[in-house]
Amino acid sequence: MLSHISSALIGEILLVSACLAVGGILKGATGAGAPILAVPALVTLFDVRFAIAVMVMPNLLTNLWQAWRFRENLPIAAFTAPLVLGGMAGVGAGTWLLSAVPADRLQILVALSVLGYVTLRFARPHWKMEMRRATQLALPAGLAAGLLQGASGMSAPISLTFLNAMRMERPAFIATVSLFFTTFGAVQLVALAAAGLLSWMELLYSVLALVPIWAAMPLGVFMAKRMSSAVFDRLILGLLSVLALKLMMDAAL
Repeated sequence: MLSHISSALIGEILLVSACLAVGGILKGATGAGAPILAVPALVTLFDVRFAIAVMVMPNLLTNLWQAWRFRENLPIAAFTAPLVLGGMAGVGAGTWLLSAVPADRLQILVALSVLGYVTLRFARPHWKMEMRRATQLALPAGLAAGLLQGASGMSAPISLTFLNAMRMERPAFIATVSLFFTTFGAVQLVALAAAGLLSWMELLYSVLALVPIWAAMPLGVFMAKRMSSAVFDRLILGLLSVLALKLMMDAAL
């Protein structure tokens, strides 16, 4: 009996580690994506609160590292500052929104918006949002992403859609999205600790979760260096499609 339990536990650990590693490859290649595979696996084996707590340190530290590594590729401050500040303000408002509006309705609305954008991009592959227009929309886009982060724990459907619409080169894309996610990670870490939802044991698990992600990220970086701009763009569009479908599936459950 004990050996059966041990085998099952080892299998669960290997499954979670594999999801974290694949997420690390995606993170190294695109600057985003680790939670998309890791969180569902953790939720299946444990629960949502534990999954969120475990991913706190990987989200914070991997994004902080990438933001620093690609810091020279950040777009102008007139664009990044309102985007980040809007996101931070939106997190608090999104927490209130979560208690006032059914989460499934928010998820379906966002999912349909993302799928609409992906459809537009495939229908008009050369469409691009210019920097001047993106700078004007940076604050509301950041606010909307923060609202979604506070309401559902995931800002990527809005933040990645907005940044992909600008057709940034990979270094600028990773620098911007990593800085954006770093601020969310810091706010989330403080919020979870203040709410008593992050114990020392969960913090330890969160640090351990860094190992397979960090170990796999160089492989993603290696693969991305051999990726054309067109392939990178399609990879982000594919990632957005998966995010949208996941939102719709979660809302339907």
